[in-house]
Amino acid sequence: QVQLVESGGGLVQTGGSLKLACEASGSIFVVNAMGWYRQAPGNQRELVATITSSGSTNYADSVKGRFTVSRDNAKNTVYLQMNSLKSEDTAVYYCSADGYSDYDIPFDAWGRGTQVTVSS
Repeated sequence: QVQLVESGGGLVQTGGSLKLACEASGSIFVVNAMGWYRQAPGNQRELVATITSSGSTNYADSVKGRFTVSRDNAKNTVYLQMNSLKSEDTAVYYCSADGYSDYDIPFDAWGRGTQVTVSS
């Protein structure tokens, strides 16, 4: 079983920065794509950014130029550096990862989420 644990959320003022981290642990053989999604109250969960094991990235238009996703493959950890934060970035941020476990069983895991609140 694979677990994802996020950290780094919190309260920040408009224009400020936060860095989220998410570590995957458990029976992991290989982690393929990792990413971040977010869900604001009353909204559906939406893509923020993803990164493949080779480092290819994809961003939502709303965060391009402000957020940067990166990963440390040796630590099975993905990061999200968030700069120039806006009130509309307020949401619960969820980490995701897919890959294969030690027994060659595919997994698609989600973290429990971390709250990011941007105040004006």
